[in-house]
Amino acid sequence: MEHADTAQLAAVAGALGSILVLLARGRFVLLAGLVVLAAAEAALASALGTGSLDKLTSGAGAAAGAFGVLLICVAAAVLVRWPALVPLVVLIAAPFRPPLEYDSSNRFLVAVAQGGQLGRLLPLYFVLAAAVLALAWRALRGDEIRPLPSVIAWPAAAFFAFAFVSLTWAQDVEAGANLLVFFTLPFVALLATVARAPFPDWLPRGLAIAAVALASLFAAVGLWQAATHDLFFYAPNLAVSNANTDYFRVTSLFGDPSLYGRHVVLGICVVLALLVSTRANRWVLVCLLAVLWAGLFFSYSQSSMVALVVTTVALAAVTGDRRVRKAVALLGALAVLAGVGFVAAELVSGEDLNHITSDRTDRVEQTLRVVEHHPLAGVGIGGQPRASRELARSRRPTPNFVSHTTPLTVAAELGVVGFALYVWLLTGGTRLLLSVFRRDSALGLALGAVFLALFVHALFYSGFLEDPLTWVVLAVAAGWSATHPAPLRVRDPARRAAAEPSAAPVTP
Repeated sequence: MEHADTAQLAAVAGALGSILVLLARGRFVLLAGLVVLAAAEAALASALGTGSLDKLTSGAGAAAGAFGVLLICVAAAVLVRWPALVPLVVLIAAPFRPPLEYDSSNRFLVAVAQGGQLGRLLPLYFVLAAAVLALAWRALRGDEIRPLPSVIAWPAAAFFAFAFVSLTWAQDVEAGANLLVFFTLPFVALLATVARAPFPDWLPRGLAIAAVALASLFAAVGLWQAATHDLFFYAPNLAVSNANTDYFRVTSLFGDPSLYGRHVVLGICVVLALLVSTRANRWVLVCLLAVLWAGLFFSYSQSSMVALVVTTVALAAVTGDRRVRKAVALLGALAVLAGVGFVAAELVSGEDLNHITSDRTDRVEQTLRVVEHHPLAGVGIGGQPRASRELARSRRPTPNFVSHTTPLTVAAELGVVGFALYVWLLTGGTRLLLSVFRRDSALGLALGAVFLALFVHALFYSGFLEDPLTWVVLAVAAGWSATHPAPLRVRDPARRAAAEPSAAPVTP
C-alpha cells in the first residue's frame, strides 16, 4: 500500500474519535469527536487512493459532488426537525447495497457494477452522513445531548479503539484500511448517533413494522426468483453451483444466499417475538411467518437455518413455562445427537469432514494457526485471510482463507487482548438487552432475538461486526434505555417510605 503511514495515523485518530463520541457526556466533547472521526475517514479514504478525489476537480465531478452535499444537507435539515426518524431511516437503509462502484474513469465517479455484483452500503452512508450532521447541528444550537449508557459505551469504545490502533501493526494494511473506512468508522458513527436520537412511544412499533416489511420484501423477491430461476445479483461460483445441482439457490436483493437468509431470519425473529409477547393480530403474524419461511427455504442456507433454530429455542425457553423448557431442552439434546449422528454416518461412508462442513474445517484450522503464531495482539484488523494463506504457503486467492467464524477472526486479528474486549462488548450488549426486556418484554425479546440470530449466524458465516444491523440493535437498545430509565430501587424501608408520596388521610 503506497500511503500506509497516512492510513495508520488516520487509524490512531479514528481510535481517539471513537472514544470521544461514544463516551461524550457533553456537546463539546461530542463535537470534537465527530470532527476527529470525519478527519480520520477522509484521511483513510485518501490513503486508499486519490483517483476518485482528483476527479472532483473536473466540472462534472464538482457538480456531482456539490449535488451530493446539497442532498445530505437537505436530509440533515429534515432529521434536525424530526430527529426521532433517525433510527427508522438507518434501519431501512442498512441492508441495501446498490450495484454501483466507484470508478475514477467515469465522468460522475460511479458506474454500474457488472457480472451480478453489488456495491457498497451507499444508502446507509448517505443516511449516516445526514444523521451525524443533524446531531452536530442540534449540539451546536444547544440541544440536550444524552450520553450513552455506560454498560455499552465503555466496551464499545474500548473495542473500536483497539481495532483502529491494530492497523499500526497490521500485516495487510490495505485490507485493514478498507474495513475501517467502509465498516468500522461508519458503525462508530451509527452507534453514537442512533443511540442519541429521541425514542418516542411509537418508535418501537415503527421499527418492528419496518423490519418485518423489509424481510417480507426480500422473501417475496426470493420466491419470485425461485419460480423464474432469474437472479439479480450473485457470485460467479453460485451461478456454477445452480447450473450443476438439482436445487436452485436464490439471493433476492443480496449477492449471496446466506446473506439473504440472514435478513429473512431476522424478520422471522421479530415476528416470533411479537407472537409470544403482544396481543397483535395473530393470524396476520402467522401469515407473515409462512411467507418468510417459504422465502428462507429457497436460500438453502444451513447457517441461516441453524440461527433460526437456536433463536426459536431461546425464545421458547425464555417465554415458556417449566414444561416448555423441559421440552426445549429435550428437543435441543435430540437435535445435537442427530447432528453428531449425521456427521458420524457421513464419515463412516467415506466423506471428508471438510466437505461435510462446506470447507469450514480447513478455514478454522488455518485461522487457529494464525492465533497460535500471534496470540497477544493478533495480525491486525483485516489481516487474518492473508496471514492464513501465508502460513499455509498456498497460492489460492486470499478470499478462500476467510475464517467465516467471527470469534476466531477476532482472536486472529486482535489477539487475546482484542478477544477479551470482544467478550466485554458481547457481555455489555447482553446486559443492555436484558435491561430493556425487564421494562418492555416485546421490544427486549425482539432486539434480543435479532442479536442472538446475528451472533449465531456469524459463527458459520462472516459479518457480525461488519453487519450494520448488529450496531442498529445495540444503538436502539441504548437509546431506548436512556430515554426510559429504570425506576429507582430503594432498599431501606424508611427511605422507601420517605420517597413515596404519602396517601391522603381518610375522613369519615
